[in-house]
Amino acid sequence: MIKGLYETHIQVSDLESSVKFYTEILGLKLAHRDETRPIVFLWVGEGKEFMLGLWEQKENLQPRHFAFSSSTEDILNYSVDFLKNKDLKPYNFLKDGMDQPMVFAWMPALAIYFNDPDGNQLEFISLLEGEGRPELGVMTYEEWIKQQ
Repeated sequence: MIKGLYETHIQVSDLESSVKFYTEILGLKLAHRDETRPIVFLWVGEGKEFMLGLWEQKENLQPRHFAFSSSTEDILNYSVDFLKNKDLKPYNFLKDGMDQPMVFAWMPALAIYFNDPDGNQLEFISLLEGEGRPELGVMTYEEWIKQQ
């Protein structure tokens, strides 16, 4: 019955600045603005594949986490520079000061993190070929390739 996750919603402190961030910085497309309440819907991907809802919340903001699917090549070759060129700070899962993508060996998947202006933790992620190896934990892509 379930084929995937179509939509998620997050809280933002300033709807207009968040719409600007997600459309102008990250490239999402405006889907719908609800004129009766402080919410905007954005398309993620091509062809209305996924949707992100931004809800303005002035008090008790509760940051969340979600990941944008990406290609391994884009994450390895472009993600860090893309984020830095947009004045965003990329970081890895270990938060060890390194700004290089890391592999979650249990999946396996390659990922890099960054935050939106409200502290929502965003991620670019790509599943990798092969079987998961949970015993390897989290590692650099180069370490992962050596294990293959």
